[in-house]
Amino acid sequence: MLRLSVEGGGGSGFQYRYGLAESIEADDTVSETDGVKLVVDAMSLDLVAGCVVDFVESLGGTAFKVENPNAVAGCGCGSSFAV
Repeated sequence: MLRLSVEGGGGSGFQYRYGLAESIEADDTVSETDGVKLVVDAMSLDLVAGCVVDFVESLGGTAFKVENPNAVAGCGCGSSFAV
């Protein structure tokens, strides 16, 4: 399972963190698409509500991309945002 969380920092105020989730905690929210589970903790959920998370491949490499409708600003690399 992929864990998505939000932490303070980055160029725009908040930054996304990705990791592997070994288990689901009691306050986690789980979303599943095409057999892939995305786990989000309760504190991060408000900041990523309505987001679309995708895995993209390009000439620059591969990465997870978050399209966040709550973000009012973001950095050029897409790893940090402001609300």
